Amino acid sequence: MTTSSTLRWFITGVSSGLGRALAAAALARGDQVTGTVRSDAARLAFAGIAPGRSTARLLDITDEEAIRATIAATEADGGIDILVNNAGYGLVAGVEEANLAEIRAQFEVNVFGTLAVIQSVLPFMRARRRGRIINISSVSGLVGWPSLGVYSGSKFALEGISETLALEVEPFGIHVMLVEPGGFRTEFATGSRVESARQIDDYDATVGACRRILATHAGHEPGDPAKAAQAILTLADTPNPPLRLLLGRDAITYATQKSAAQCAEQAVWTAVSLATDFVAPDPG
Repeated sequence: MTTSSTLRWFITGVSSGLGRALAAAALARGDQVTGTVRSDAARLAFAGIAPGRSTARLLDITDEEAIRATIAATEADGGIDILVNNAGYGLVAGVEEANLAEIRAQFEVNVFGTLAVIQSVLPFMRARRRGRIINISSVSGLVGWPSLGVYSGSKFALEGISETLALEVEPFGIHVMLVEPGGFRTEFATGSRVESARQIDDYDATVGACRRILATHAGHEPGDPAKAAQAILTLADTPNPPLRLLLGRDAITYATQKSAAQCAEQAVWTAVSLATDFVAPDPG
């Protein structure tokens, strides 16, 4: 894929944040974008960005039937070259603090909703023997922090599913990519993040401390959404894109530290790991 031809994007969650920045960047270079929104006001606002090339569709990504209908309608209007699964939110809660309803709701959006969109798009991409699926994950899909365990769990799940899917659809000319941002100055810290109903005092030094850091950093994150959008456009145009793309100096730092710690720990315990291999009895 190159910028020499107009690309047709389908991006979930274009009302704000990274989804809005990406849609704006794609439209600015002449591409066509269909984005999902949650209100009529947002639909009209998005359609007005580039009339004829910016189309908004009302969609709740937890509604499987609505997803199938929306994808079918978009395909009938010209098809989808690039799917970007951006819609999602973050639950801030200690693992013990979160109730099961909050946990299920987090996975319904970040995992099951995303999967439903992917499954609806894939038959069309397979038929064309081409396409790109870009899943917006997070550095939290690689590294865990107190207060983001459930959110990280949803992103860890997306990472595993995407990594496997990439192997399954590669023979059809379909590329699957994961974008793993660090902190960016979007509405994620406010409108796209929710707190658990329960907070436990015993976790104040860990979960509570991280809650306070998240609140303090809101609006002061190091990442620029417009630059993130340009990085994602690069994935759309690169003939052989990476499976994973970390975005931001903080994401690189955290992921590198995690990888180094894992390698060091593995080296310490290698003898114990290898001692579990089956050894056939000596026939003599």
